[in-house]
Amino acid sequence: MAIEQITDTTTPAPLADPLTCRLSRLVSLTAAEAAALRAVQAERRPVARGREIVSAGRNYDGVFVLIDGAAIRYRVLRDGRRQVLNLALPGDFIGFPACFYAAAPYTVTALGEAVVASVPFAGLFALFRNQPRLAATLFCSFSGEAAMYAEHLIDVGRRTAHERVAHFLLELLTRLQAIGMADDRSYRMPLTQELIADALGLSVPHVNRTLRRLREDGLVSIDGQKIAINDVEGLAVLADFEQGYLSRFRVADFLV
Repeated sequence: MAIEQITDTTTPAPLADPLTCRLSRLVSLTAAEAAALRAVQAERRPVARGREIVSAGRNYDGVFVLIDGAAIRYRVLRDGRRQVLNLALPGDFIGFPACFYAAAPYTVTALGEAVVASVPFAGLFALFRNQPRLAATLFCSFSGEAAMYAEHLIDVGRRTAHERVAHFLLELLTRLQAIGMADDRSYRMPLTQELIADALGLSVPHVNRTLRRLREDGLVSIDGQKIAINDVEGLAVLADFEQGYLSRFRVADFLV
């Protein structure tokens, strides 16, 4: 079944504190650091499907952490064309860097029912001041987001449609594994084919044909929302995918 038929774009329930889960993979957090992370995420609220979390043109006095669900950051051009810039997963900061501008340049919208934690700038900067080791870990995690943007630029500028989709599937697998929402080769796809097309600069029919070819080549299997990568190594070779930009940070070497 093609994933364009997805109607429910929610993701499975993540861990209770996905940000702590993700950061603990970079460095061993102390009890005080974990408590500080929980405290800064204490103010939580639900977000309905399709509601904007960050709206382009508005100003903000803080950022958000996605606790549950999935969201997309995007920009809509005057003629209605949409470019999806990235996918936010549980544990990701939302509004970085958009909320630091006088007016947010991008919009972030919940794909399904979601929960976010509001983090005022005052609380975030106090966290940086009082927990410098944790601040350094967060800084390194932000560098991973910058690396993803670079890979997405390579997607649009140099990779073929076949390579783009393959790279996207592997990147998503790696990110979901980091927060316990994927096993060694499979996960639930939080995006429709239309959104994948908007993220990769392709048409929906092109995405559909590419997924069909990957399936026919035995590289992936698709069953409703479930994506199974049958040959992770083979797909990585096809996409020129190296997951180091998502997981091999050196922060632990310097934080003692």
